[in-house]
Amino acid sequence: MLRFFLHYGIHFIIPVVVGLLFFKNNQKRVILILLAAILIDLDHLLADPIFDPHRCSINYHFLHQYWAVAVYILFLLIKPLRIWGIGLLIHILADWTDCLLMGFENGM
Repeated sequence: MLRFFLHYGIHFIIPVVVGLLFFKNNQKRVILILLAAILIDLDHLLADPIFDPHRCSINYHFLHQYWAVAVYILFLLIKPLRIWGIGLLIHILADWTDCLLMGFENGM
């Protein structure tokens, strides 16, 4: 249950908090962009099965691979893409946390 709340809390609460605290001038726009970063989960549609609660997304799905994370980090350096980079990295953090807690559930 902790895994579920932490994973989805990071996906949906952290973007709102980041938008409210750090982007005073464009809060609504920024929050929508940060939340829209969940669209990288569309790459789950290419997996079989589409959803597996025992599968770690990191380095499995196309847009969750290490090279993609490097691209999201580079987005931080490009001003028009910076908010997308933050949102995508928040998403990766949520999935990484999920993978970490999955390991603890499995006795690692």
